Amino acid sequence: QVQLVESGGGLVQPGGSLRLSCAASDLRFAFSSYSMSWYRRAPGKERELVAVLSRFGTITYADSVKGRFTISRDNAKNTAYLQMNNLKPEDTAVYYCKADGVGTAWGQGTQVTVSS
Repeated sequence: QVQLVESGGGLVQPGGSLRLSCAASDLRFAFSSYSMSWYRRAPGKERELVAVLSRFGTITYADSVKGRFTISRDNAKNTAYLQMNNLKPEDTAVYYCKADGVGTAWGQGTQVTVSS
């Protein structure tokens, strides 16, 4: 079972930036064989897909983050990233990474709070 650990969350002012990391371990297969996604859940709302980076390199973003967020990965480090720029209060949520390959794994989440 793949283990995922997110980091990089925190408190940031509107307009600020954060970079989230998702480190994978206990991999049975190469990290490159997994599609990696970021989701978020804001208080009182349903979980929302933020970005996907498939194992083929295809990238998809939610409309709400297009032009502000960038998903990437470093297969040599078994790590996926979410660079978040021009953060807005409505980006406040717990952010989760997900790996899809032979099975699915979720991280425990990292809190992002955007507030002045």
